[in-house]
Amino acid sequence: MLPLLRRAWAAAVTSSSSSSCSSRPGSRRCSLGACCSYRLRDALHPLWQSPLTIPGGTRQSPINIQWRDSVYDPFLKPLKISYDPTTCLHIWNNGYSFLVEFDDSADRSIIVGGPLENQYRLKQFHFHWGAVNDWGSEHTVDCKFYPAELHLVHWNAVEYPSFEEAVMEGNGLAVIGVFLKLGARHEGLQTLVDALPAVRHKDTVIEFDVFDPSCLLPSCPDYWTYAGSLTTPPLTESVTWIIKKRPIEVDEDQLEAFRTLLFSSHGEEERRMVDNFRPLQPLMDRTVRSSFRPQLGP
Repeated sequence: MLPLLRRAWAAAVTSSSSSSCSSRPGSRRCSLGACCSYRLRDALHPLWQSPLTIPGGTRQSPINIQWRDSVYDPFLKPLKISYDPTTCLHIWNNGYSFLVEFDDSADRSIIVGGPLENQYRLKQFHFHWGAVNDWGSEHTVDCKFYPAELHLVHWNAVEYPSFEEAVMEGNGLAVIGVFLKLGARHEGLQTLVDALPAVRHKDTVIEFDVFDPSCLLPSCPDYWTYAGSLTTPPLTESVTWIIKKRPIEVDEDQLEAFRTLLFSSHGEEERRMVDNFRPLQPLMDRTVRSSFRPQLGP
């Protein structure tokens, strides 16, 4: 992680030392009020137990995506993804999630098309997950939680000279979001899962090379897109979100492997790394566009 984000994240975590939900597992009603599920509200990471947002922000993330309210845009292009497995560098436990980071010094792992006007380079990917399978994703679809959500973070190297500068600009970042649901074992993910014991504690880093994250993407090309923000400090409103319609399947053991990680460093009291998601934010007057006709959904 780069210095700007490291500093913002450290300050937010130090200072920290939505929605009303239905009782139906896997779903939540979507307003900014306190969650009706005390179990879920109490599960929030300390970072989010008090409101933390950009003052006057109008495009904060995550949001609830209402399937029928999304607007089909026939001009949205297919998203083209080209990842070079040899650009994968290492895995880092940053005390909130684990990041798989990539060499972004050249246009070797990129995305283009979709809602994007420029080519974007892959910087890192990470996950958000819950203590139980009833919740964990940051975004919801028709108020439904998934157990986990993958974020692949890219930056606009055409218009900006560095990731740090791109983070501060409205079109600086593009993040692909992929939901994870309980099902069959995911063989591509297992390579990553097998490496997690080595980064169990905060601030541990290991080399992790020759990994192609495209194996973590669903085969269905359909997606939603909207203008949003980072979901961790500094929460800048710089993200074009591309949320894949279809989830990928992972099995119970793979989700449990995520939950064996720790928020804490060596020598500190152990705190399980779970419920590392931000509460829902208001849609405001934004439009969620879809690359597919909503009436064709399930």
